[in-house]
Amino acid sequence: MSVWPVSPETARRLEERLAALGVRPADLEESFIRSSGPGGQNVNKVSTCVVLTHKPSGLVVRCQKERSQALNRFWARRLLAEKLEERIQGRASARQMEAEKLRRQKRRRSRRSKQRMLEDKRHHGEVKAGRRAVAD
Repeated sequence: MSVWPVSPETARRLEERLAALGVRPADLEESFIRSSGPGGQNVNKVSTCVVLTHKPSGLVVRCQKERSQALNRFWARRLLAEKLEERIQGRASARQMEAEKLRRQKRRRSRRSKQRMLEDKRHHGEVKAGRRAVAD
């Protein structure tokens, strides 16, 4: 039986992933604190938030995604594996790339680009107006 309340296949994949990254169970320090946010009485009374520390790298992961402590332990290990992979491979995570994309989308246009866009719209309107039927 799996240590976490997920399918044995999912648990095995996570264990293999951690092993490939060189993370041993002895390298992990786990502590539990109370969660915040939605979850009602459960999160107010039970320490379901997991704080996972990887001693060799000094990475600290905090997970309070679920109401269940066991599931949060699984998610914390998964998050730790992602962060270690990012650090080893030196690439930006999908989450970071998504945040950067949103930042670029929300950024104000420069005065020149806005002017150019309006000129293009005006030109397109003139082209369309030239196609209209001529009234007698």
